[in-house]
Amino acid sequence: MTEPSAEPGNILSPQTARDKSGALSGDVQVVEFLLGKEHFAIDLFDVREVVEYTNITKLPNTPSYIKGIIDLRGEITTIIDLKQQMNIPADIEVRDEECRIIVLDDRITKSKVGIMVDDVSSVSTFSLTQVDKTRVTTTEDTTIIGIIKKKTKIKEKEITELIIWIDIRYLLSSIHHTL
Repeated sequence: MTEPSAEPGNILSPQTARDKSGALSGDVQVVEFLLGKEHFAIDLFDVREVVEYTNITKLPNTPSYIKGIIDLRGEITTIIDLKQQMNIPADIEVRDEECRIIVLDDRITKSKVGIMVDDVSSVSTFSLTQVDKTRVTTTEDTTIIGIIKKKTKIKEKEITELIIWIDIRYLLSSIHHTL
């Protein structure tokens, strides 16, 4: 059996393995959240906790996607506005006070970092057969791991909701020099 790779764009959870044909099999656990109208997900094992919005102190001379810092139980935590960092239009206006902060695991950030999102919807487990890893952009954007196809029922009609699974580790490594 081949070991899962930890390269950017190829985040695999401990439940992931390769079957006899070499194809990936297993499950992935993610935290689902909203940015504007779009659904996104990051690997559950990259998350320490989700907290409600708290007052953010703005820092001078920082990029616009750095919202500032908060005091989270005595620890100074840098807050990144993920919508601004990823150039996602604000189709739906969400007040900062209604947002959530996903605090990332210290082991991947090397410092206290949280990402501000419009809302956190759930923690879910998906089979890797539900993940489409086909190249979804024309650029070399490797922040997208794949598209999760989530089947849901609305008024007895089954629809497929698309969730953009992002590689938060890669995204943070590209902005690490500003933190």
